Amino acid sequence: GAHFKCLTRKPIPDPLTYPVNKDIYRTTVLLTTWERTMRGTIHSARLELVEGDITQQKDDAIVNAANTTLLGGGGVDGAIHRAGGPAILEECKKIGGCPTGEAVITSGGNLPAQWVIHTVGPVWRDGSKREDALLRNDYKNCLIQADLQQLESIAFPSISTGAYRFPIEKAAHIALSTIAGHLKGKTTVKTVYFVLFGAAALEAYQNSLQDLCGKDTEMKQV
Repeated sequence: GAHFKCLTRKPIPDPLTYPVNKDIYRTTVLLTTWERTMRGTIHSARLELVEGDITQQKDDAIVNAANTTLLGGGGVDGAIHRAGGPAILEECKKIGGCPTGEAVITSGGNLPAQWVIHTVGPVWRDGSKREDALLRNDYKNCLIQADLQQLESIAFPSISTGAYRFPIEKAAHIALSTIAGHLKGKTTVKTVYFVLFGAAALEAYQNSLQDLCGKDTEMKQV
């Protein structure tokens, strides 16, 4: 059966409280790096939560939290277009847009990743406008695109939790449970990264993963 290895987050010592000692400081940096990841496995696939820059990921595909025009924007969207160069935008123009909850794929341009999967997350209003279902569809359709291209690794940002104001705790649960469900079925995907911006986002996803580990009989802490 599936199992997850959930690393419990512990308080990280503040290097400023130590005497000035390079060896101690180096140890603290290594501890900080370890604490900012959480890994798990589900069947033969691996899931990892990290804090970082998604444009630097060397996976088969990274996911862009786009808008419906596919013409670029702020946040992750703008960063991916800047790093990937004009080839991505030219392909997006040919596609001609993407509805909320759907996903399309382009080349990665100048990015380390070979492909970019663009998906449009819902704007959070009050939770009564199908926001949960649309966000779930974002993750499902990205993974379907990955399977159609027979990709083995994919990196996601936290979709809709920036300018679109989707509550991050709810978004994390939807994201992780949807991906876990997909990985339990037939898929070419073997590695899924969540590349999260900031310690607060990482903590929300870590808490959600630990919660899922405790509730899903196929997801066990080891």
